[in-house]
Amino acid sequence: MYNELVLISGNANPAISHRIAECLGAELRSVAVSRFSDGEIQVKIEENIRGTDVFLIQSTQPPGDNWLELLLLLDAVKRASCRRVTAVIPYFGYARQDRKDQPRVPIAAKLMANLVTAAGANRVLTIDLHAPQIQGFFDIPLDHLYSAPVLLKHFKNIDVANTAVVAPDVGSIKMARSFAKRLNVSLAIIDKRRPRANDAKVMNFIGDVDGMDVIIFDDMVDTAGTLCGAARVCIEQQGARSVTACCTHPILSGPALERITEAPLTELAVTNSIPFTRGAECPKIKVLDVAPLLAEAIDRIHLEKTISALFS
Repeated sequence: MYNELVLISGNANPAISHRIAECLGAELRSVAVSRFSDGEIQVKIEENIRGTDVFLIQSTQPPGDNWLELLLLLDAVKRASCRRVTAVIPYFGYARQDRKDQPRVPIAAKLMANLVTAAGANRVLTIDLHAPQIQGFFDIPLDHLYSAPVLLKHFKNIDVANTAVVAPDVGSIKMARSFAKRLNVSLAIIDKRRPRANDAKVMNFIGDVDGMDVIIFDDMVDTAGTLCGAARVCIEQQGARSVTACCTHPILSGPALERITEAPLTELAVTNSIPFTRGAECPKIKVLDVAPLLAEAIDRIHLEKTISALFS
């Protein structure tokens, strides 16, 4: 049993946990998660994991209970005398609060990194952090994967000569540029202002997409205001022929599905880093599977192999 690979799943996204286990030819270990009468979460690892290499899979999308469950599970497996525990966090929540951009506000991303470390994680594996510099918030090793290989495969049959990638805001320029470079297409940028959270106004458009098929790339879609506004600018003001979008993390809160349905979007490709179960309400959304990517990374970490090949 010493150094055996053990997979444990929280309740935030059990579907991706089962897919990861399937890709690895392994089984998820039994975990009991219950609640006291007042709602307090109680967890118990129901099998012996002493001396094992544990990979604890839990996304941390709202509600906050998903974060708390992750922390409790980390503490439980650490106290169960595992050799090492890696927190596999497909979606790292609270990452948007990564700096002190106003007086008297928290740096929530740093706080969450501290909590994961304090709870006992020896290592973290995640995909497409909202800001890459969040890696520096951790005092333990962090492996930061990119969903680009999965998304690129989805767009492999595009017409390169008549396609452009659009960054919907300045914050997504670096990732969009990398995406455009790999597809060998041009890049355009939308300059917007955000007077308050979940409210954005387009100010300038940099680039030319007239008569072209546009792919809007972002790391997450929350209320879809930015995405749908960008799609309308491309079609109505810049003369784009069509607009397709893709993102890693489909938060899709509030009026997001209604906005996407009404927007001039052909398709929104997302990954299963966050569970999406409302496909019937919005047929435009296509879910891509990142479980094989995570499974390969888990296998390489367990065998102490490099994961740099996964960035190709």
